[in-house]
Amino acid sequence: MLIKIEGLIIKTKDYGEGNKILTVYTREAGKISLMARGAKKPKSRLSSVSQLFTYGHYMFYRGTAKGMGTLSQGDMIESFRDLRQDLTKTSYAAYFADLLHRLTEEHDASEYIFQMIIELFKQLEDEKDPEILARLFELKMLVYGGYRPELSQCVSCGATEGTFSFSVVEGGFLCHRCTHMDQQRIDLTPGTFKVLRLLSQVQPHQLGHIKVKTETKTQLREVLWHFMDQHTPLRLKTRDFLEQMSKWM
Repeated sequence: MLIKIEGLIIKTKDYGEGNKILTVYTREAGKISLMARGAKKPKSRLSSVSQLFTYGHYMFYRGTAKGMGTLSQGDMIESFRDLRQDLTKTSYAAYFADLLHRLTEEHDASEYIFQMIIELFKQLEDEKDPEILARLFELKMLVYGGYRPELSQCVSCGATEGTFSFSVVEGGFLCHRCTHMDQQRIDLTPGTFKVLRLLSQVQPHQLGHIKVKTETKTQLREVLWHFMDQHTPLRLKTRDFLEQMSKWM
């Protein structure tokens, strides 16, 4: 059966001397795998459309409903070339792709997630703050994957007013009256609290050119990465690289 899909290549793996296995997140079918025969060869018609982060229309053959397809042809919509030529952009794009890959199931389509990853790649290419994009995407994917942190009220008493800290163990905000519940809580600055709640409520296209202090970004990263370590099985090499890169810079 010949099938046409719209998708973004989020992972590639060399297979044999000239082939690639592509992991493509698609609008119509969610995450799928495709064999791109001969794609490693420079003169192959599949070479350019089989690059990591390429967004396009793809046609492939598939014998069974959920088996691996064989790529027949592709028409590029957006190459996202800049994301492959800048170390910082490459690192964040790889992290976004890794999160998407690890928190989605094969053939589980989501128009919302598809539109979001395309918008994030566009914003990353357009010089938007990669750290803020990363925190927003982490929050959205945690919710999608069933690991939602409580960011609308105190996890203990339900309070929505006052000052708040973040409890990794309890999984969300603690108000000033409930801080005794977690001696290891992270006391949030007003800026971190404001941005964390904002990111939980907005979509990527609504971000605009948000300006966030370095110390706020550092605490945002601390909160979300500690939460992910405590509540999810994710151990991502792409995140480890971002952490090392932040130390170099």
